[in-house]
Amino acid sequence: MKKVMLGNEAIARGAWEAGVVFASAYPGTPSSEILESLTQYAEVQAEWATNEKDALLAAAGASLAGARAMASMKHVGVNVAADALMTLSYTGIEGGLVLVTADDPALHSSQNEQDNRHYARFAKVPMLEPSDAHEAKEFAKLAFEISERFDTPVMLRSVTRLSHSRGIVELKPRQEPSRSFELKPNEKKYTMIPAYAGPRHVFVEERLKRLKEFAEEFEHNRVEWGNTDVGIITSGISYQYAKEVFPDHSFLKLGMVWPLPERKIREFASKVKELWVIEELDPFLEENIKAMGITVHVGKDRIPIYGELSPTRLREAIQGKPYTAPIKYPSPIPGRPPNLCAGCPHRGIIYVLKKLKLFVFGDIGCYTLGTLPPLRSIHTCVCMGSSVGMLEGAAQVLKEKALGKVVCVLGESTFLHAGVTPLLNMTYNRANGTVIVLNNWTTAMTGSQEHPGSGYTAKGERTFAVNYVELAKALGVKEENVREVNPYKLDEIERVVKEEIEKDEPSFIVTKDGPCALLRRAIESYNPPLFVDEEICTGCRQCLELGCPALSWDSSKAGEYRTKDGKTKKRKGVAVINEFLCNGCGLCYQVCKFGAIKGQKEEVPIGFKVRYPG
Repeated sequence: MKKVMLGNEAIARGAWEAGVVFASAYPGTPSSEILESLTQYAEVQAEWATNEKDALLAAAGASLAGARAMASMKHVGVNVAADALMTLSYTGIEGGLVLVTADDPALHSSQNEQDNRHYARFAKVPMLEPSDAHEAKEFAKLAFEISERFDTPVMLRSVTRLSHSRGIVELKPRQEPSRSFELKPNEKKYTMIPAYAGPRHVFVEERLKRLKEFAEEFEHNRVEWGNTDVGIITSGISYQYAKEVFPDHSFLKLGMVWPLPERKIREFASKVKELWVIEELDPFLEENIKAMGITVHVGKDRIPIYGELSPTRLREAIQGKPYTAPIKYPSPIPGRPPNLCAGCPHRGIIYVLKKLKLFVFGDIGCYTLGTLPPLRSIHTCVCMGSSVGMLEGAAQVLKEKALGKVVCVLGESTFLHAGVTPLLNMTYNRANGTVIVLNNWTTAMTGSQEHPGSGYTAKGERTFAVNYVELAKALGVKEENVREVNPYKLDEIERVVKEEIEKDEPSFIVTKDGPCALLRRAIESYNPPLFVDEEICTGCRQCLELGCPALSWDSSKAGEYRTKDGKTKKRKGVAVINEFLCNGCGLCYQVCKFGAIKGQKEEVPIGFKVRYPG
């Protein structure tokens, strides 16, 4: 049977066919669909982890018990998991252990473009890199076989273009686990004190030698002979681009990108007149091939080191032409920059922080969009949990100068991922500073995945939900400094924020009754759309400062309007509310000082009726 599958779905299918019993992940584009797909298989215990290190360690524990296990994450997630990965390379495995890294060339939804092939070399573990959906499934299965054969974690690398494109995948039955699940003490293998870790390092180096020999015979490191004037060494999605542009050239397609098959590379290079290395991002293959003493005629001297490749970009790079973007044909549809959704519970907080002219340390999540006009209120974004950590450092330097001027914001999923410990650091070291947690009941930016505060597991089973107020108090924030606010009530937000930012000690604000506007299970009912009374609108544009996609400007209504006291004044246009986008959250109603924004009924509701988990 064959099926068209997303690359991420194919990876999940391969893991299932390989007999995976346990899988853990933290959601992040472009990796999220892997774990989501695995939740559909009854044989797999699929879980969302609090962060990527926890995901890898949980998978490692399952492996130690004898099960095949997988952890998946986006490329920057491996930075979080690296602490565990480096030593798991030493300990090895029992059941097969695979770490999937989904890299993001061109930063479609990421804060950097790092190339995680370096991690395989750094950790001295093998890495496979598929080039299409079918290979993604097959390589996932092979990864578990290699893991168990060589007693090693194995990395599987995807990129956005593979993870989020579809291809034909041949489906096969599941290979049920052949071993029993049990824990067998083996301190010398799994307890990495110096006395035991030293011999395991020797094992790692010997294993790498055996893996190099394996790479020479690995069937997916294959040569495709064509015109020998040019030979191209490539891998992954870059193979697809290169094959499309240069179908008549000879190819060495590497399915295993670490360790490299040196003899095969030398033999291939010796039979072509010119050797090209085509790869996205860093010159990983190129530098390692050059280190073998092999001349590379075309590599990163022509091919861009940043962004995604494409057939067009690759062709122009090889020809030495500057890259030209694809032609954009005229469209009646206006451009739409990234924006918080209509009714987003983050908008009110960000609007107030801008109004108060505060310096805002930001974090990873939807609210990062608050850095764009017109909100323009998020001033930093580095990594998960960075907002709290950076706030603490800045406050310790500025001391009383920070009072009334600085806050940080992060979502509750990010807070649980990497914000808990820096908040503890703040309280422990007696730093002043206000931490604002935007609780929208889900991991919204990556597709509304569950987390320990949502009340549901990855498979939709009910579980407890974190109480952020009690957690903050347990972390050392004084009870009187822990506050809850309704994210749709602007006056309440402003009052509470003003009070907390003047305190010379840690404070904590968390939003309540503000689930993600797209989280249907959490919102009992939306409100009727609001509208602008054009007879009253002064054209002040204050409501447009909210940046709501339901609000727009109509300059065709420029002219005169009449004030409440009967005077005539001029205006440049009026605000307009799109009734198909507005869900009646009530923020613009509160912002309008002239009563021009109205509801279908006399009373305008603020926020939505929500349905709590459980």
